[in-house]
Amino acid sequence: MPQENFSPEQSLQVIQRMINLAKNRVSENGHLYLFWGWVIFACSILQFIVLQFNLMDHSERIWMLSWAGIIYQVFYIIRTKKKEGAKTYTSEITGYIWLAFAPTVIIISMHIAKNHAWYIFSAIIPVLYATPTFLSGVVLRFKPLIAGGIACWLLSITSLFVPLQYHLLLLAIAVFVAWIIPGYILKKQFQSPK
Repeated sequence: MPQENFSPEQSLQVIQRMINLAKNRVSENGHLYLFWGWVIFACSILQFIVLQFNLMDHSERIWMLSWAGIIYQVFYIIRTKKKEGAKTYTSEITGYIWLAFAPTVIIISMHIAKNHAWYIFSAIIPVLYATPTFLSGVVLRFKPLIAGGIACWLLSITSLFVPLQYHLLLLAIAVFVAWIIPGYILKKQFQSPK
């Protein structure tokens, strides 16, 4: 390969371009934040409506839609990894954060289901959402995710002072602030990198 001589300014520009490319690869495209945000938002609102109007027994079964979401996510991640080039440290750490979150949420949900304790589901789950959202925001240096994680903690505390029948609405607000808004911002940044 022929060697090119770069001026110091050109070398800095090349380095800056490589850093920007890495940032764009690291920065999430927002897809999974949006996907899960809308799934959880829809399930929360739907269960709230079902409970308010007493439309069906076992309204918690609405959440079985999330199993279809898990299947979709697995295929999405497999397909994305095949297209992805080199993996960055930031994306690897973020992946492990969410990998640790998944079994935690599943195990707690199984305990809630087994003990028929659905009344605490919508107060506990935002606390669980807060940690990986906040940590992902820190790792990615993305303030909307950090704010979203903090909002989840605050909304979970708020649920202590709100009647139980409105906890599902707090959960919907939590995912809207923590995942949907940041997801759209990430999507916009991904589609038009600087």
